[in-house]
Amino acid sequence: MDRMYRWTRHVYDLTRRHYLLGRNRLLRQIARRSGGHVLEIGCGTARNLCLLHETAPQHTLYGLDASRAMLSTARKSTGQAGCATAVTLGQGLAESLDPPSQLGVDRTFDVIFFSYVLSMIPSWAEALEAALTHLSPGGQLYIVDFWDQAKLPPGTGTLLQGWLSLFGAKPRPKLISTIRWLDTQRGLSSAVVPVARRYGYIATVTLQKRPDRPFFFPACCTSAS
Repeated sequence: MDRMYRWTRHVYDLTRRHYLLGRNRLLRQIARRSGGHVLEIGCGTARNLCLLHETAPQHTLYGLDASRAMLSTARKSTGQAGCATAVTLGQGLAESLDPPSQLGVDRTFDVIFFSYVLSMIPSWAEALEAALTHLSPGGQLYIVDFWDQAKLPPGTGTLLQGWLSLFGAKPRPKLISTIRWLDTQRGLSSAVVPVARRYGYIATVTLQKRPDRPFFFPACCTSAS
């Protein structure tokens, strides 16, 4: 992970803004919420967290990333944006989310979000389960990521996915099925909204109440992902 981002982290935001569509739309949704504790998993350069601090100062912000190199850039970014003391950053894997050891806080979160991250995590189901486990009752989990490009010109999806593979990213078609399956479970509701003719999507999962048993996704949702 650090090898991948050792050099690209310096131009990450400049290059990604052209094809990571829907991020600002998602941030506006989060900004409209009343004050709460907000965690971004896979925070990268902290670009999203810096924007949230500017537009939604009512939130307490946290960021987790697997890459120490990327976190170094994130700390520099928050310092330059004047929000270093307002954003808590930590290093760790999404699928092993443990706020006390990774972020120095023992709590659940009102909002957890993934921004073009689950397409880069082979064990995305475990990452999703970990996030839901650390969501507060009444809280929301947001995901913005690549979809199937079904309504774009023929061949667009094939070209995009071939290019994404160079960076270790892979759209997760089973993830959409899993999110929709969550909508059938007691205490949960979900919605999926397309971005740019299904280039990507924004998903919202609301935890209405804490379930009686741990989250577990059936094989039909997560196999052949």
